[in-house]
Amino acid sequence: MNGQAITVVDAFTDRPFAGNPAAVCVLPGPADESWMRAVAAEMNLSETAFLHPEADGYRLRWLTPAVEVDLCGHATLASAHVLWEEGHLRPGRPATFHTRSGRLTATQRAASIELDFPVKPSETIATPDGLADALGCSIVEVRRNAFDLLVVVGSASVLKGLQPDFRKLAALPVRGVIVTAPSDDPAHDFVSRFFAPGSGVDEDPVTGSAHCALAPYWAGILGKTAMVGHQVSKRGGLVGVRLEGERVTLIGRAVTVWRGRLVASA
Repeated sequence: MNGQAITVVDAFTDRPFAGNPAAVCVLPGPADESWMRAVAAEMNLSETAFLHPEADGYRLRWLTPAVEVDLCGHATLASAHVLWEEGHLRPGRPATFHTRSGRLTATQRAASIELDFPVKPSETIATPDGLADALGCSIVEVRRNAFDLLVVVGSASVLKGLQPDFRKLAALPVRGVIVTAPSDDPAHDFVSRFFAPGSGVDEDPVTGSAHCALAPYWAGILGKTAMVGHQVSKRGGLVGVRLEGERVTLIGRAVTVWRGRLVASA
């Protein structure tokens, strides 16, 4: 059967049907822009990753059903997983990606994958008008980085109970809204959720790039550089973080869910 191979991987989990699903297309070369956008819309996952060989690694792009994004953790984790599992890279060889956020790498460590990502620190700002109403809760602090708002709430129970107004959140001039609180489980250091309706994703199940902001924030609060974050979406997932100056290592697992072929062209 002709057509482009496509693989769906659940990232930041060690079991299927949890974590964050991403579709991965490994291409022989650059693809038509409209075709990639059509495929991402058809897959209707929070991210579809498109990669092809370039220089010493792979050119990697991440598309939501609505927009292309500058940084994505779970689809990078899924892409590295596919490269090793499907024989594009031999086991143990690091994966190098050329992206809108520069050079990123992925390394196999026993059963986990470690991603070398840039830190995306945030700064405290005044609470934007309408944010508390959109989230439906009281806010302890609001911060902002290059991509998102980072909202701190009082407890894990408040975070878990959020039922945001996605229409109101979509009106905010940011990629998304990270909401976080201290963990109520000693196995985890902090909890979070991520809402990005303006980017075509009401709630992202597990967001690696959000942890590029969460890691430096919680390192300052907890006095730790190695932590575990639990994203408490319906599917849920775990992201290990290790802060190393201006870089952060994101640590997670991945599970292939299905493989298929696209037989239609744009």
